[in-house]
Amino acid sequence: MINRPEYLKILMLFKDKPLVKIITGVRRCGKSTLLELFRLELQKQGIEPGQIQAIDFEDLENESLKNYKNLYEHIIGNLAANKKNYIFLDEIQIVPNFGKVIDSLYLKKNVDIYLTGSNSKMQSKDIANQIERQYITIHMFPLSFKEYMSAYPHPALLDQAYNDYIQYGSFPMISNFINTPENKTELQLMAKAYLSDLYDKIVLKDIVENKGISNISRLESVIRFMAGNIGSETSINNISKTMTADGRKIDTHTAESFIDAFCDSFILYKASRYDIKGKKMLKTLYKYYLVDTGFRYILLGDKKTDMGHVLENIVYLELLRRGYNVYVGKIGEQEIDFVAEGTNGTEYYQISQTVRDENTLTRELSPLKAIRDHNPKFLLTRDYEPNTSHNGIKQLNVLEWLLGEQ
Repeated sequence: MINRPEYLKILMLFKDKPLVKIITGVRRCGKSTLLELFRLELQKQGIEPGQIQAIDFEDLENESLKNYKNLYEHIIGNLAANKKNYIFLDEIQIVPNFGKVIDSLYLKKNVDIYLTGSNSKMQSKDIANQIERQYITIHMFPLSFKEYMSAYPHPALLDQAYNDYIQYGSFPMISNFINTPENKTELQLMAKAYLSDLYDKIVLKDIVENKGISNISRLESVIRFMAGNIGSETSINNISKTMTADGRKIDTHTAESFIDAFCDSFILYKASRYDIKGKKMLKTLYKYYLVDTGFRYILLGDKKTDMGHVLENIVYLELLRRGYNVYVGKIGEQEIDFVAEGTNGTEYYQISQTVRDENTLTRELSPLKAIRDHNPKFLLTRDYEPNTSHNGIKQLNVLEWLLGEQ
């Protein structure tokens, strides 16, 4: 198992607090493994196995427990008396009326509850409709580049590792394939087969089945369009017009409902625009990013690969992992790739593959220089250069930044 220290740290922080802990995220990003790692940590701290109940609702052995009354009686009947009990319910959204179970268990002073879920029923608005007790949502992503490197067989080959990371994806299972094949062709076949199957499960089960969508080909046309336009300013109207002009007619209402469905299933993430000077959110032209760039290769192949936007996608996800609220910045007529708001204040980021060309460097620095406040400003590139400061703007190697070395 690949260790997920940042998520474990959060779980330990909320351990025994009177909150239901809910872990959400795209399918197969490692939620079940995280709970397993956490249970191991609990046992290291002296918690006895009899104090822990773990139920995976995708396991046929637990079929009868999908009835919420049976589930409640089973858990109550197996509680350790006069001790703290830790309840782990994996893929809880499978259980109809699961909120009744959680709300009742919450009333027990000796119960600490942990849930996972992966589809649209585990969005914040839906959780609030199901669970009336106090809860905390911990959103989980596939492996960060740092976590990925912890399992990479050739840690010295940083650039090769990054290229594998963006092409074959960051889902934990992929790390098993990287350690196995004799050549690149085998790795490509294994990764493509896994990602294709995962994509089909998300689209067919989490979206088509749950949303009642009948036109699957049109749905897939939308996600292919979005995969080809990550990091580009996009409006629903533009999506509809562009796809219709390309012979894939779709109205704005349908396009919007499809994109909402992809966001609900954690395939897409939407970044709003923020007017830095006016200090207000803008209501038009969003940017969208994929939860894993491996999906881009599944949907588009090697064609139309804009490495700059792929890198932007990787940085956007990393900022989310680090707990920032992330927006696309606007300063006058210029754009800041990311405005990252965190507990310690605001930071600004520009992302570029390379700035060795003087004109490119000038272009990338210009919007950062236009910001008049004194918040930290960063230019992240693939260039291997000594760390440089351009009048207070720090230029860093993005791979070292992803590894937490900057």
